[in-house]
Amino acid sequence: MKTRTMAMAATLVALAWSTAQAGTVQNLERERALVVEAILDPGLEAAERQARMAEATPRLVDLERMVLRDDKLKGRNTRDVRRAFANYDLTFLAHAAAEKRQTIVDTWLAQVGVTTDALMAATQGRR
Repeated sequence: MKTRTMAMAATLVALAWSTAQAGTVQNLERERALVVEAILDPGLEAAERQARMAEATPRLVDLERMVLRDDKLKGRNTRDVRRAFANYDLTFLAHAAAEKRQTIVDTWLAQVGVTTDALMAATQGRR
């Protein structure tokens, strides 16, 4: 009975430890989600949106570097890791924007299929 209780306790501790620690990919996804939220927030003025992007970019760059240099990800075939590297321009948004010499907003919009020209040509109306 005592060994069973000890084994159960060890299992619970292991589960708690594994769920409490977020990996580098999850941390990057969380930060990227905050950036996308700021991009899409209709309540933000242009200056405030630009300030949020300027504030978030260094954090995003650091987290992207952490993921790219994380040796623990080598050989891991989890869904998160596969998706992260399959969608490079969306996952590594700050690096992709720098490589293309675009803003993060323009890079993200282009990756989801919306161009600045299409937005400028759009008209407001009801359907």
